Amino acid sequence: MSEVPAQSKPLTCWIVAGEASGDAYGAALATALQTARPGIRLAGMGAGKMRAAGVETYIDSTELGIVGFVEVIKHLPMFLRLFRELVRRAAAELPSAVVLIDYPGFNLRLAKKLHALGIRVVWYISPQVWAWKRGRIWKLAKYCSRMLCIFPFEPQCYAPTTLSAEFIGHPLFEQLNPMKGLGIQREENLVLLLPGSRRQEIQRLLPDFVNAACLLHRRNPALRFEFATPRPAIQEYAQAMLAKMNLPEDAPEFSWRCGQTRERMLAANAAVAASGTVTVEAAMLGLPVVVAYRLGALSWWIGRRLVKLPSITIANLVCETTVFEEFLQDDCTPVHLADAAERILPGGARRGECLRLLDEFTRRLGSAEAVSPKVAKIVLEECQKSASQF
Repeated sequence: MSEVPAQSKPLTCWIVAGEASGDAYGAALATALQTARPGIRLAGMGAGKMRAAGVETYIDSTELGIVGFVEVIKHLPMFLRLFRELVRRAAAELPSAVVLIDYPGFNLRLAKKLHALGIRVVWYISPQVWAWKRGRIWKLAKYCSRMLCIFPFEPQCYAPTTLSAEFIGHPLFEQLNPMKGLGIQREENLVLLLPGSRRQEIQRLLPDFVNAACLLHRRNPALRFEFATPRPAIQEYAQAMLAKMNLPEDAPEFSWRCGQTRERMLAANAAVAASGTVTVEAAMLGLPVVVAYRLGALSWWIGRRLVKLPSITIANLVCETTVFEEFLQDDCTPVHLADAAERILPGGARRGECLRLLDEFTRRLGSAEAVSPKVAKIVLEECQKSASQF
């Protein structure tokens, strides 16, 4: 049997994402790639959204969102096993290009191996080199062909290198902008509780969120409180934790919504949320938020010495001021969360300022042009460069 001509073989591109947000961005990119290049074969690492978009996921990343230095070390054998499996498959397949979406602890090591195999690497969503581990800049420049940044201040970080880095806009806008036309009205007394998408986050934050809600309800019995969770397993875990808590007799009723976080962010008038992508989504949807976060004690001690930033909240960094108040580690207390939530509720001391700054945040990021088709075009350019090498 004669060999199939190279030009008739389907173009293969990998997408590698390790967290829920990366899975969503990867799915949107997969759809854009298939539109721009029908017949392209897509594979890699991801979760449900990427699979639904036609990506063959060699590794399921659903539960790979591990946070904290110590916590990652505990799971190191698992990460090493998954890493070796991806490298083995990459060496066997030699995809034309690989798109690595954020997840730097894992993906930077993978980029090194891919580069050694002669595979072109497009890094989509820059690691936070402006916050810590600036030495990664030079490694990224060595192993990657392109760096696609979603915040306007990021390309300057790569100016000392030869790496092509560009601000492409934020991919969340293309997902969120259509939702603004759904006609969902804000409910004046609805406070949304968003304790995270990982079990670790739920474990550390849910008690403070619940107790803050109890304080707020005592001050204003008209307020209603709703938990929004990303998937059933996380909701069940959170509900089991809540059931074990010794709540006061005057505690409010807590309602639950699963898989409807964005819709509920449009309906709520304020929220208390775990730091992360969800706070960026809230900012884009015009929802005032109080940001909270906790790490394990040792991870927090290490992090304080490595990260030198005035804030961990993206909206605050983009606007260079306090858009969302944040309470981290020992400052994350029910009283602090309740007081800050009061300030951003209708009639609160900070609500007007917060809403004005949310408009400024949107203006600085830009929201008119869909990002995924731009990324797909760049990725296909890199695939073409790869083909011309042979």
